Amino acid sequence: MGGSRGRVDLGVMAFIGALIFLGYLAGALSVVSKTPPSKFIGDAYKAGTALYASFFTYRDRFATDLWNKARRTERGVTVLEADEVQEGFTLYTSGDAAAARLIDLSGEVVHEWRRPYSTVWERGSAVRKPVPDDHVYFRKAMLLPEGDLLALYEGVGDTPYGYGLARLDVNSELIWKNLDNFHHDFDLAPDGRIVGLTHSFRREPVKHADQFDPPLLEDFLAVVDAEGRTLKKISLLDAINESPFRSLLWRVAYYSMEDPLHANAVDYLDRQRAEWLRQRVPVAREGQVLVSFRELAGGSIALVDVDQGQVVWASRGPWLAQHDPDILDGGLIQVFDNRGNLGALTKSRILVVDPATMGIVWSYTGDEEKPLDSPIRASQQKLANGNTLITESSGGRLLEVTRDGRIVWEYVNPVRGGDGDAMIPVVSWAQRVPGDALPPSLLNRIAGTR
Repeated sequence: MGGSRGRVDLGVMAFIGALIFLGYLAGALSVVSKTPPSKFIGDAYKAGTALYASFFTYRDRFATDLWNKARRTERGVTVLEADEVQEGFTLYTSGDAAAARLIDLSGEVVHEWRRPYSTVWERGSAVRKPVPDDHVYFRKAMLLPEGDLLALYEGVGDTPYGYGLARLDVNSELIWKNLDNFHHDFDLAPDGRIVGLTHSFRREPVKHADQFDPPLLEDFLAVVDAEGRTLKKISLLDAINESPFRSLLWRVAYYSMEDPLHANAVDYLDRQRAEWLRQRVPVAREGQVLVSFRELAGGSIALVDVDQGQVVWASRGPWLAQHDPDILDGGLIQVFDNRGNLGALTKSRILVVDPATMGIVWSYTGDEEKPLDSPIRASQQKLANGNTLITESSGGRLLEVTRDGRIVWEYVNPVRGGDGDAMIPVVSWAQRVPGDALPPSLLNRIAGTR
């Protein structure tokens, strides 16, 4: 009797197992053939993998891409050639906190702005359930003439990861916030408006581009007034798709289909920058925005007409997965090329290119002793003395190099964490600020700390 019951139970279990297996096969065939209910199954799989990553991969902040194994033991300023360095202070952001630090050339922190995201978040924000504060940092921060700080929050281990913009006073008190999904970068127009990037999930098909299978992450160019109110948003995916440059969408790699543009930088064309760029790109006009796309055709840049919401020019270049293109005197463009130095010891490089031909005019790649290597993030700033300030994000390092490639200032992020303090946080963004550009209130505060 007992043996018969056991055989029945085994038979039932085998039957149920067979049904599960057949269901799995049917689901797999549905996804491959794109027949119903493939959409439901695919979305459920994406949600499941994202949930798994959120619970396990990103629970430990030192396992996120905000932290890397320290490449060197040195901390702080390691090189200082006082006669050749550009004078001023350096403002930088780091992956260890929602903070921005202002340091002098010796590496001393003379002022810090710090505001945890939990103190600015509110219900009804685009981010419904933020990750913990130790997973949120300032992706970029910009010092304003009044001594205020404009800061962009990002959260690691979340999608969308753009967490918003905030303006803080010199005491890190909140002046205003815009908690749309702002991410990566922003720039200021002369009239005080802010242009920045936001993103959100798109569930509608992309017209004439059936290679994309929503939901996907869609980037927008947003215009914000001086009080933080959103004035306009332009879908960059639609703007490219409706332009003469839409063929770039067909060159998006298979692994980027869920984030096909990955916009990562904006540069507002004031009158001077427009005049410079027009020498090489005749359609350039004041008020347009130069936008960088990491994933579009392996790395592309485009000019967006804000008033018309159109892409008027776009091009690939000799870079790969680039960040932070800036327009230089003469219409040249300087950019951090993250992965384009193929076959070399140093995978990253700084390029100056002619946008009319995309020919390389100048480059910096580091050397065997101090290679330049940042697969993601990173930035550069052309300084008044002709040098370039480089943010090597993945290495947690800032360096100033001359035109002939000599390092005249170097700063290694002194923050450490993890087991044995073996981990270093990324340095996400930096800018050199002339001393005479600091407001008296901030200069007096700095003087009082010395």
